[in-house]
Amino acid sequence: MKIWGMILGGFPRSRYARYALRDRERGVTPFAEDVEAIDRASAQIIGAQLAAGFPVVVDGMIDWHDIFRPFVDAWRNTTVDGLLRYFDNNFFYRIPVFTGEPDPREYVLPRRILRFKEIADPASLKAVLPGPVSFAYMSKNNSGLSNEELAEKIAYILRDEARKAIDSGASLIQIDEPFLADIDATRDHARLAAELVDKIVEGVEDKSIVSIYFNIPESSVFEELLNTRAKYIMIDVVDAPIRAESLVKNIGFGDHTPVLGAIDSRRIIDDKPSFVENFLKAIESSVDEVVVTTSTWLDLIPFRYALRKVYVLGRIVEELAGRNGYDLYSIWR
Repeated sequence: MKIWGMILGGFPRSRYARYALRDRERGVTPFAEDVEAIDRASAQIIGAQLAAGFPVVVDGMIDWHDIFRPFVDAWRNTTVDGLLRYFDNNFFYRIPVFTGEPDPREYVLPRRILRFKEIADPASLKAVLPGPVSFAYMSKNNSGLSNEELAEKIAYILRDEARKAIDSGASLIQIDEPFLADIDATRDHARLAAELVDKIVEGVEDKSIVSIYFNIPESSVFEELLNTRAKYIMIDVVDAPIRAESLVKNIGFGDHTPVLGAIDSRRIIDDKPSFVENFLKAIESSVDEVVVTTSTWLDLIPFRYALRKVYVLGRIVEELAGRNGYDLYSIWR
């Protein structure tokens, strides 16, 4: 079995990155200085992942306020409203408001990939997108469209983002659908998500990941999501380990490659290899490849502990590969 590690999503801001972004919002520094500060911080984040041996890295998205905001800012007929708590975290996002059918003025991902792909070498970059169902159902919909229609409109824009990101050099497209782990998520939501994910990743299915975090989805929701053609499916096994183990053993991942969110992104303590190994043992007979990742984005803990988590994940993956004879996929091997 091949095993490798990667970070799921965004990072917290270092102190000087916070200051740079605050100065940008106040308009007290030139744009070029802001970009230079963000690039330095992003290079540090990418470098930590390279040192850990990850074959696929993220740039950290430290200039994103939340997963929705860059796209809201880039589209017509969208704006933001007040703050809302992001699930059960001490973290808030600006609620997207759709006043009509979304229409892109510009694309978010291609320039990012071009900007950071040389820094990421010899690893490759992953591009991260908000899932259309989470986007639609976690927003205020004043567009005149139903939520299902709005999600479909969003999916067509994200499809263009994904294709342009791949053309710019991204190796993987990750689509985050945390809403599917919510207690209000239903089989119908999962069916819609699977259909729309397939629209987004059409032609690049083998380079696509669907990630669900902050909880384990209900069995019916997960079963429906397995109909997607995306190659990888990620679940947050840290949040509810007993339910996660039941899901893994009783349903499995079908034809998909499992991505296990087994490194706790919401606590600063070091994780244990034994916790990850338990899940690997449950699936190793039925899969040829497994990815170990963080349980969610790392922007919920302080910057220095986020860097520590990168190191811990790399160390655990290497240790488990050596102990169990797995084929370690790393930029150093």
